[in-house]
Order: sequence, then C-alpha cells, then structure tokens
Amino acid sequence: MPTFLSRFFRPFTTSTRLSLNPDGTAATTTALPDNAQKCTVAAGCFWGVEHLFRKHFDGKGLLDARVGYTGGNTKNPSYRAVCFGNTGHAEALQVTFDPAKVSYSTLLEFFYKMHDPTTKNRQGGDAGTQYRSAVFYENEEQEGIARAVTEKVQSEWWRAGKVTTEVLPLEQWYDAETYHQLYLDKNPGGYECPAHYVRSFPPLSSL
Repeated sequence: MPTFLSRFFRPFTTSTRLSLNPDGTAATTTALPDNAQKCTVAAGCFWGVEHLFRKHFDGKGLLDARVGYTGGNTKNPSYRAVCFGNTGHAEALQVTFDPAKVSYSTLLEFFYKMHDPTTKNRQGGDAGTQYRSAVFYENEEQEGIARAVTEKVQSEWWRAGKVTTEVLPLEQWYDAETYHQLYLDKNPGGYECPAHYVRSFPPLSSL
C-alpha cells in the first residue's frame, strides 16, 4: 500500500473544479430535493473520508459528496498551500444528504467510527492542522446535535483518550481541485490513511 509520503509525489493540479464520475467523464447534474441538507466534517486525508462515506451511505440518503477546504483564513486555497499547513484550512468532506433517509446524527456517528478523534492534528502518519478532526455546523440545530454526539462518543466510545474534535460554524467552503474528487475510485490502490476504517462500536445511548 502506498505510504502517506506518496501523497507528495504527484502533480499538484490547478484544473477547473468540475464534478466527475469515477471513470473521469463529466457527471450529470441531478436536481436535489428541496429538503436536502449538508454535513461538513474533517477527519484527516479527505480521499479516504470521501471513499468511506460514499461506500457506506450509497443508496442510503447520500446525494452528493465533495472534498474541499474549510476552517482557515485563506481565500481560494490550493491543495499545495493546504497540504503544507499555510492556510489554516482543514482537508474536509461536505456531504449533501436527504434527511428523510439518513439523519445528521447518523452521519456524525459514522464520522466518529471511521477515524480516530483522539489524535490532535493527526491521523495515522498525516500530521498537521490540515488533518485535524472537526465538525462544521450550518445552524443551531446542527450545532446542538454535533455537541451532543461528541459528548456521547467521548463517554461511550473513546473513553481511553480525549476527543479533540473541534465543533465550529461553517464559514467559507472551497471545493478541492477536480483531481481529488472521487480520488480512490479513479485511483484504486491509492493512498488510504491507516486510521481510516470503521470501528465496531455498540450503538450510542439515546441523545
């Protein structure tokens, strides 16, 4: 399996940010339902985060998933700048979902299963603030759910360590370059962070 260092030995693309299918063809734009909502999280290298969310929630309420950058203070950041920790942004995933099929809390519970939130600014061998664990909420309802789920996973799932996940308002979102969208679908065998796998935790108690 490629190591985390292999992330640096490939082109830093500046191509137009368009939605692509795994085979590289242009994706057909699909109208989203009126009730569609977004869930934005950061959990380390965004390639594996997107791949796991798509795999787990395909056909189960996931309408779209985009990797990108948020949480920093640099406008229109490039991957190169974010990767070297010069922007304050985190590599992140923004899921568009149908709340009639999957809840925001369910997405967050999966988020806490598929990465290690106790390693501050690091996932596996990827270290730096760009790899921090974070939930970026869009409104008061999402904030309340995010904080409640975070408290639950600390007391019930991650008792051995301190959950370092930041819970912050979503400000500006920037799509990552086209090269990064559906990366592991387009590049089978590409780098996957070793911290990215789904843990077998028992169901959380009721929020």
